[in-house]
Amino acid sequence: MDDAYEDTGGGSAVDQVVAQIRELIDADGLTVGDKLPTERELCERFATSRNTVREAMRMLKAYGIVDVRPKVGATIVDQRMNRALDIFSFNVAEVSRKTFDDIQGFRELIETGTALAIFDAATPDDLARLREINAQMVQARSVVEASEQDFRFHTELIAMTGNRSILDVYGIMKPVILRIMQRGKTRRIIEGETYREHEEILKAIEASDNLAYQYLMRTHLRAGQVTFAEPPGAPAAKPGVPRT
Repeated sequence: MDDAYEDTGGGSAVDQVVAQIRELIDADGLTVGDKLPTERELCERFATSRNTVREAMRMLKAYGIVDVRPKVGATIVDQRMNRALDIFSFNVAEVSRKTFDDIQGFRELIETGTALAIFDAATPDDLARLREINAQMVQARSVVEASEQDFRFHTELIAMTGNRSILDVYGIMKPVILRIMQRGKTRRIIEGETYREHEEILKAIEASDNLAYQYLMRTHLRAGQVTFAEPPGAPAAKPGVPRT
């Protein structure tokens, strides 16, 4: 879907630029309020395209690391929880099958376990807003943008429970969840499978059909499993039985 996301053996071009920006921040001792070099300077410094730099900045903005404004450029806005950011923001290219299973297993517990609370809270306006987010995902210009809308869909769903603690945890996990969402994504998958799965989940909420919702959400969260290699020494999954 985007040349910047072609894997060159060391991660995508965007992953590499994100890592290089991290090194730049560390090497120059930059902190909150400091500006990063301009887009043109970053292109020259890292010998990469403007599109790749823009996608890297979009990713960093999504993670809450920088704020990007026209005519101002990129400014570092947050360095809270540095260790968590180290794990989730900058090493997301290393997402493994074990990480996928752990993260999606956690999400499955949360997003199916809150079903009844979601059913009780959901209003027609809530469902209309979720459908609009789903449509924006399809209209996104890149994998990064589409994944941001995908993540927004799920966090808006959880927000209906009124549980701020869960939303805070999802905020910390956002970078690795986004990377999982991006893995293997193509325009066909976004416009077809992901969009349809979201729509079926919304129909189950409208019908207060807990059984259908549980099945649809589990299937949806496990859908990307095939794009992650089995960890070394892991037993082979039985045919037809998804690993969690």
